[in-house]
Amino acid sequence: MNNTQTLLKGIIKENPVLVLLLGTCPTLAVTSDVKSAVGMAAAAAIVLILSNLAISLLRNIIPDKVRIPCYIVVIAGFVTVVEMLMHAFFPEIYSALGIFLSLIVVNCIILGRAEMFASKNGVVASIMDGIGMAIGFAIALVAMATIREVFGAGAFFGIEIPFLKDYTIPILTSAPGGFFVFGLLIAIVNKFLSKKRKPKAEFGCEGCPSANSCNKTDCEKEAE
Repeated sequence: MNNTQTLLKGIIKENPVLVLLLGTCPTLAVTSDVKSAVGMAAAAAIVLILSNLAISLLRNIIPDKVRIPCYIVVIAGFVTVVEMLMHAFFPEIYSALGIFLSLIVVNCIILGRAEMFASKNGVVASIMDGIGMAIGFAIALVAMATIREVFGAGAFFGIEIPFLKDYTIPILTSAPGGFFVFGLLIAIVNKFLSKKRKPKAEFGCEGCPSANSCNKTDCEKEAE
């Protein structure tokens, strides 16, 4: 797999939220408005890319038996830096994200990419994987937040939309609405991907490694 494929797979085909169903807790918690979703997406992207880079560089040094604690320490270091910067320069978003900003340390998307990809691949590939997964995560967050804020609160990025303010669906900004929108987006993505998947090959002797040594008639009877 080349670097371009590595980058693109995380956006749709292996979207961490809508396909792999990872990171659902922050996804549901911070998508009631677009501003919080963008803040979480940016913070997670920085941590994901930098942790993939660091772990790829250290993959031959970190002992296998303690790799998970080491990964968490690396991720926690980057999360701490991001928290401090966000607290200093974006206090409003910092307050809105609350505990979920600190919980990026144990976000299964970041820890999962460290274990499954960065620890087994080179620096450039790991960075591309981090960027792709970060974009996929951001798309899922912003898409959910847009639907919930626009139709649930009649606003976008905190700016009121006049012609929608009297036709809102308030439940969309609550937990049940979050689950509904989440399920809807998953269904749409799965429907889109199912059209691209090749149909399964029909049962038969073609392609069977034992085709020349078995009785074709028996195979055909089993197929029936």
